[in-house]
Amino acid sequence: MVIGVTMVNVLPGSERTAFNELNRIEGIKDIYHVFGEYDFVVIIEVDDLGNLNSIVDLIRETESVTATQTIVGAELK
Repeated sequence: MVIGVTMVNVLPGSERTAFNELNRIEGIKDIYHVFGEYDFVVIIEVDDLGNLNSIVDLIRETESVTATQTIVGAELK
């Protein structure tokens, strides 16, 4: 399993629209609206890095998203 934590910036005033758009993307486990440098923290849980990359690409293609930064983690056994 691969975990991605993606910080997302959106157009000012488009937070609700962005939340609804992000909520439709399969593979996103949680979405947190936050205050500060980023507007959302998105938790992604997938089987491999290829799927993570695809989901991050979908997030970036979302009309209201202006920037992302992703941290990749892996499960320790």
